[in-house]
Amino acid sequence: MTFSIEPLNSMPASQKTINREISWLQFNERVLQEAADPRNPLFERIKFLAIYSSNLDEFFRVRVASLRSLLNSKKAAKSGLDLEPEKLLKKIHKIVRAQQEIFGKIFQTKIVPGLHKHRIYLVNETQLTPTQNEQVRAYFRETVLPTLDPVFLNNPALQPFLKNRSLYFVIELATRADGNYPNAGDVQFAILEIPTDKLPRFYTLPNDGKDTHILFIDDVIRVSLKEMFPRHDVLGAYSFKLTRDAELHIEDEFQGDLLAMIKESLGSRRKGVPSRFLYDPAMPQDAIRYLAKKFKLTEDDLIPGGRYHNFSDLMSFPNPGIASLENKPLPTLACTEFADATTIVSAIESRDVLVTYPYQSYEYVVRFIREAAADASVIAVKITLYRVANNSEVVEALKECAKAGKEVTAFVEIKARFDEERNLFWAGELERGGVRVLYSFPGLKVHGKMCIVTRMIAGEKKRYCYLATGNFNEKTAKLYGDFGFFTTDPRITKEVKEVFQILGRKERSTDFDHLLVSPFTMRKQLTKFIDKEIKNVKEGGKGRILLKLNSLEDEEMIAKLYEASTAGVKVQLIIRGVCCAVVGASPYSTNIRGISIVDRYLEHARVYYFYNGGNERLYLSSADWMTRNLSHRIEVGFPVYDERIREQIRALLDLQLRDNVKARVLTKGKMNRYKSTRADTPKVQSQIEIHKLLRTKHKPL
Repeated sequence: MTFSIEPLNSMPASQKTINREISWLQFNERVLQEAADPRNPLFERIKFLAIYSSNLDEFFRVRVASLRSLLNSKKAAKSGLDLEPEKLLKKIHKIVRAQQEIFGKIFQTKIVPGLHKHRIYLVNETQLTPTQNEQVRAYFRETVLPTLDPVFLNNPALQPFLKNRSLYFVIELATRADGNYPNAGDVQFAILEIPTDKLPRFYTLPNDGKDTHILFIDDVIRVSLKEMFPRHDVLGAYSFKLTRDAELHIEDEFQGDLLAMIKESLGSRRKGVPSRFLYDPAMPQDAIRYLAKKFKLTEDDLIPGGRYHNFSDLMSFPNPGIASLENKPLPTLACTEFADATTIVSAIESRDVLVTYPYQSYEYVVRFIREAAADASVIAVKITLYRVANNSEVVEALKECAKAGKEVTAFVEIKARFDEERNLFWAGELERGGVRVLYSFPGLKVHGKMCIVTRMIAGEKKRYCYLATGNFNEKTAKLYGDFGFFTTDPRITKEVKEVFQILGRKERSTDFDHLLVSPFTMRKQLTKFIDKEIKNVKEGGKGRILLKLNSLEDEEMIAKLYEASTAGVKVQLIIRGVCCAVVGASPYSTNIRGISIVDRYLEHARVYYFYNGGNERLYLSSADWMTRNLSHRIEVGFPVYDERIREQIRALLDLQLRDNVKARVLTKGKMNRYKSTRADTPKVQSQIEIHKLLRTKHKPL
């Protein structure tokens, strides 16, 4: 099913790039397509609705909020946007409104009837039987009521603070005429935070053995509002939420204590300026005007939504135990190279090893670090941490190494968006565990994923490296498609050591012969690789580039790809998210083809492939081709020299290029259409086929 929101063929012929915000919305449309796709089990479709909602919320918190901040700023003229902020915001709101309508139709006409087929009923407060009504009231009194704290707004001096993304009711009340209240009949408003931070969003009524009835906690509260306000008549209760600017607005400077700046600024996330006030369209106009005045909202802040908000909570929608409503799990596979090895380092002494997530176990990474703690020859462990899991096994393994007397250094990026607080917590835990912690650079984020273990063998140091496209995070490794790479190749390990020297603020050269390291060499080297493909084609040879990325946004690199296409180089793109390049447009991108795959796992790996006259270059990396990654972050791209592993990666990429189930084309004029094939063409769902391919070589755990 295809939803064409903003077809690319409506762009001016002169426009050679797609606005980043518009491209991101096109990506989120692909998520919405998965919610509409009847080939997905029902609860997987519900999860895609949750992902769409969560994505959109972050988009408003960050991107829209940034645009709003430009509106009355001198920066607007120098923002580099291809559209004025005001025009771009109008276009964004138009697209989002259209997508929200589709969201509602999917939920009401596909999801709800699908639930009914399985005797699952999402009911509201008006649809309860007398027995159910009493059950809900009992749950309210025992569990919900202790968490509630209504606030009356009639005091002009009272200015309650609305939390970012929290759900609220505005409740319209009339004072009862019972003789004790002289202002009988006066209407006033109260607000009430819906306690989704303390309680589940959904309440499942006691099951009668046949049917399952589920309520939003919002409706549990609606049932019992009269109990909360015994001195008033409840005229109505309408939900709303406020999305605030999530950016910390820190000016990265080359002087001062950046760590102190981050700690001091964390509170601003909860106090940021409004970027979206989403409200129930049934809310009376007088209530809307009252809230707008009370909370100093502008007309542009006010956006009608639905009766319920925060549909990201659908991720926890309760399954009554029907396995067929979810994807059949794919068994986690072992890595054959490690299966029979006594230790990780012994397995990689003679050959590099690639682990493909989430198909294969992430436990090898944790084991690699834990074994270092028990290995008497290990003298040092160094690692970069960008996002780690709750109850992180990686952090615990590092603490074990420090306790065993190893020199352990962790570079913790405390500017990782939305994880600043968590990363500060883990940094403190590491320091208390004896780990030396290094913190962020002013003006740069450290996004590269590296771990290096140093052993002293016969008086000489030998280094063992783990490099990856994804974070040191056991939880996301079960959901994100990534590569992990173990090596002792001295060409690579020597340069990884040099990157850590840069992170340690030691003066070292920023020239690298093997690694691609931004902001120092990556852009320059990638440009040289593209130039080589152009040169080979002009000399009568073959030129081919294959890029698998999350995002392609950097204008300089896009222009270089256009130059390659014009010269005759065949360029293939597998882009999950933002793609600002206009694909398949004459004359500048005729030789560029692009697809995007959205499926059960989040495609997260970055791969750069260049044919190079037959002497292929293949790099894995943490870096997308975005200006921030190439110019404002420390990123690492690492070469795959082992032909056996290169062949494996090429095979996986080939399956993705042949995907005709979950692949959408990114070609101009056909944006987000599922890839079309002949009826007799075998179906290829790449993520399923990748698991099958890996299973032929690696057994399930």
